[in-house]
Amino acid sequence: MNETANHAKPTHASRRQSVLVFLSACFAFSVVSASDFNVLHPAAFAHHVERCNAMAPELVTNHISNAHAWPWLQQNIPLFECPDRDVEEIYYFRWWSYRKHLVKTPGGYVVTEFLTPVSHAGPFNTVSCAAGLHLVEGRWLRDAQYLDDYTRFWLRGNDGKPQPHFHKFSSWFPAAVYDRYLVDGDKKFILDLLPNLVADYRAWEAEHQTTSGLFWQYDVRDAMEESISGSRTNKNLRPTINSYMFGNARAIAEIARLAKQPALASEFDAKAATLKRLVEEKLWDADAQFFKVRHQNGQLSDAREALGFIPWMFGLPDFQPAYAAAFAQLADPRGFSAPFGITTAERRHPRFRSHGIGTCEWDGAIWPFATSQTLSAFANYLCSESNPSSNHQLSTINYFSAFLTYTRSQHANDQPFIGEYLDETTGDWINRNGRSAYYNHSTYADLLITGIVGLRPRADDVIEISPLLPPETWSWFCLDGVKYHGRMLTVIWDQDGSRYHRGRGLVLLANGREIARAEALGKLTAKLP
Repeated sequence: MNETANHAKPTHASRRQSVLVFLSACFAFSVVSASDFNVLHPAAFAHHVERCNAMAPELVTNHISNAHAWPWLQQNIPLFECPDRDVEEIYYFRWWSYRKHLVKTPGGYVVTEFLTPVSHAGPFNTVSCAAGLHLVEGRWLRDAQYLDDYTRFWLRGNDGKPQPHFHKFSSWFPAAVYDRYLVDGDKKFILDLLPNLVADYRAWEAEHQTTSGLFWQYDVRDAMEESISGSRTNKNLRPTINSYMFGNARAIAEIARLAKQPALASEFDAKAATLKRLVEEKLWDADAQFFKVRHQNGQLSDAREALGFIPWMFGLPDFQPAYAAAFAQLADPRGFSAPFGITTAERRHPRFRSHGIGTCEWDGAIWPFATSQTLSAFANYLCSESNPSSNHQLSTINYFSAFLTYTRSQHANDQPFIGEYLDETTGDWINRNGRSAYYNHSTYADLLITGIVGLRPRADDVIEISPLLPPETWSWFCLDGVKYHGRMLTVIWDQDGSRYHRGRGLVLLANGREIARAEALGKLTAKLP
């Protein structure tokens, strides 16, 4: 597609005028401005939000109304463009939708899962199930107050104690808090939370750890109400909660090191190491080459389910060929590959889609929550320095294909849509009622930023870009205005240099200044200025 009038930076005078107009028209936000470093022109993307605003009546209005959505998004999100109009549209749609779930309470902001009230929610319609995803997706917002408040809400919002419904669902909350720190670098905030995160981990140990050292959970408390392997009443050993607790232990150890508490760091390093060993020993099915649920009777489930990819979401398994073989199931039509996405259970299983329809069945239908986890896990596997895979290019093609299918699935009636779950062959949304519209239970922007573009958050001052975009796919893209470690980053891919006029290849800017470049798509690192 030839777009000669590309979305380039406006003149200084026009930009200044735009800022003045914006400030006079909208309420103010105390956020870092990216306007001095913009490569992209925000006005070029307003049409995405205009379309979203026009799709349906605004039945629920929380802190930011539809009318204020675009001014707020300009101030808070990285801009993005690429040749694939669906990807670009869904990127802005998902931020537009996320914004709907920001609720201002007397104690600060929270992020909701449903727009309409649900019976299993706590105060302000909060549900803890997807809180980890809320933090990971929202970590790219420039205004820190939203997630600062939300984090404190769960840990301290009940008269200084955790919310009573915090443990109603399995959680990787401490790991998500640390993942957010890898983007914002706010050491003071995360160190202040350390005692709460330690106490939360110890509460999970008291509630759910078995004498074997592994953790148990009901499938319903993993938010997987009707799965092939699970039970609403049996205390099964599941890859979900054990991977979450591994990630939580490892995160707390890292935060303890930041706090210069070596004894606490060693304690949680040991917890993580023990869980890693036990998950690999007890939950890996060597014959099926997959992580599985172990039932109360001691037997492993006979079903491969998408939850078996979750260990990679936290970098748990060793990079051994046997473990890596699990990812072959993602591209197998008998495994998890379906026309409209990654199924929640392998399609070859005799009980695939056997539990009914419309009452939260994770026995095969496509679930954006699980898709988000699986794509995060796959990206971690592909980007790990210890990954010995000799088929990296083939794997990135599989990753990109799954991401595109996930993108295309987020439509209904030819409009952007995200709901609870969908039919794997028709793409029809299931449970599409008043409660499931704009369901905030998955990620998209984070998958694009950390996966397709490949900005891999780190604790040090090295910026790492590892794009999972296969060669010869897009000839250009730009991710602009990313607030990262107190700087504004821009990542540009311009295959022939004709779109952004900054030379050919992969270019990394910090505060508007080039700090690294490569001619081909691939890993690129640079020191923060």
